[in-house]
Amino acid sequence: MQIAIALAAANESAQTQKLGVLELSRERVHQSAEQLYRTKMASLAAAQSLDTDVEFLTKATRVLARLKGQAEVAYPESRDWQWELHTSADPDETAYAMAGGKLLLSLEQIRQWNLSENELAMLLAHEMQHALLDHYRLEYQLALQMFPSYLVRPFADLERAIDEDAAVIAALAPLGKEQELEADQAGWRLARKAGFPTAGLLNFFKKLVKHAGYPNFESASHPAPAQRYARARQWAIAQDDSGAANGP
Repeated sequence: MQIAIALAAANESAQTQKLGVLELSRERVHQSAEQLYRTKMASLAAAQSLDTDVEFLTKATRVLARLKGQAEVAYPESRDWQWELHTSADPDETAYAMAGGKLLLSLEQIRQWNLSENELAMLLAHEMQHALLDHYRLEYQLALQMFPSYLVRPFADLERAIDEDAAVIAALAPLGKEQELEADQAGWRLARKAGFPTAGLLNFFKKLVKHAGYPNFESASHPAPAQRYARARQWAIAQDDSGAANGP
């Protein structure tokens, strides 16, 4: 409830306040994400870690195309997005999405988990939903509500704080965990609507538990893997796609 109240206040604040000289709009968040993504891709390319497995990238791009088609039905505003997918050979990298449809996958995770195409679809659908559900802008808005000093500082300072400032990270953690669960559920629905079978999607969550050091415990940023798997099992047993989020 407190998060909901804070988000409502943050939404109102974002409409009336300015961050530096720019309003915190979707366009602003997407523009910044584009810049960060380009910087990250250049860094990976310089380290010879960008898109080193062409065969896998081709498969992942094919899966993304199926999910993107369904996303455009469920989220019409995403039809104008320039979705982009790359892979990283950096062993410390993780899978993530950025606002506006910029995606990065970890080859180390893919290989260690031995993900099938259907399991990969669940991973991609989950990450896509973070962008489709506007999670990044909501996170920024809540951060501005909780730490209003960033309203008069460069947007880049806020971005760094969300990734690096311990106090900001801790304050946003409850929202982040809620968003992870929301992305699981909405991603499941997106993948099912795109035609990926239930068994393969559920296997992704089985592997999430298998490869977790402490599957019954949540981390600072994510719910417990066992909890996420239990929720997915409920969706699979019920075969109930209508229980997932229908859109933003």
